[in-house]
Amino acid sequence: MRDALTLVVLAALWGASFLFMRVATPAFGPFALVWLRLALAGAILVPLIVWQGGAPAWRANARPIFVVGVINSALPFCLISWATLTLPAGIASVLNATTPLMTALWAMPLAGERLSAQRLAGLGLGLAGVAVLAMGKIDGSAAGVLPVLAMLAATASYGLAAHYARRELTGVPPLIVSGGSLASTSLLLAPLALWTWPATMPGVVEWGVVLALAALSTALAYLLYYRLIASLGATRASAVTYLIPLFGVLWGAWLLGEPVGLSMLAGAALILAGVGFLQYKRLANIGRTGAEKAGS
Repeated sequence: MRDALTLVVLAALWGASFLFMRVATPAFGPFALVWLRLALAGAILVPLIVWQGGAPAWRANARPIFVVGVINSALPFCLISWATLTLPAGIASVLNATTPLMTALWAMPLAGERLSAQRLAGLGLGLAGVAVLAMGKIDGSAAGVLPVLAMLAATASYGLAAHYARRELTGVPPLIVSGGSLASTSLLLAPLALWTWPATMPGVVEWGVVLALAALSTALAYLLYYRLIASLGATRASAVTYLIPLFGVLWGAWLLGEPVGLSMLAGAALILAGVGFLQYKRLANIGRTGAEKAGS
């Protein structure tokens, strides 16, 4: 019961990140916002790394941790923040659910996995979902298409990061990877943040949203995710992927008044169905494991 509650809370926090970016990006700009998110979250997690004696492991793996920070945090966060300047938070969260699809695509050149009929069906459903989701939301111009492409580029970066981390950082505690990557990558974005710093100081509400984004949707979310991995294993903890779009849409509709139309629901259903096809064997194993525990 506690793990199920943690899973829901984590999905709510990550779903809320799109709401936070939708509110704060116009005030700060993408680079300044992402830098604040990385730096503040890193400031929360780095003391935990030091407290747990993880500094030597961080130094020994500094280069791959930095690379993971670039392709799993700095680059996708900037792309998503820029996209949310025009994309509703709900749509951005649904597009973010294409991450497993992108991970599967990267698996072919990087891990030598074959494109089976099941995998092809999953990718096809996911792409169809993106197309349906875009219907009525973009006008075909560059201004309409580019935010969607930015979201897809962000999820492609997430997918690449997963394979890189699996190859280069196996055995390194997740807290060290995440806290180290957030802190070190914030240094990379600092010059861009200062260069694009808003001429007018954002208000109290926007600063509060930034703090919530860094503390709740980044630092606390990572800690909850580690707890789930330790308790359930990485496979079952990944079920959070299916809940994030639900909360992203709910937060956007409730707090920002974003409409929830048929195309959004249909697109979300197709994307999640595609992810389900790709994850079918894993989900079946989870179900069998749960049944065995219930019967023991």
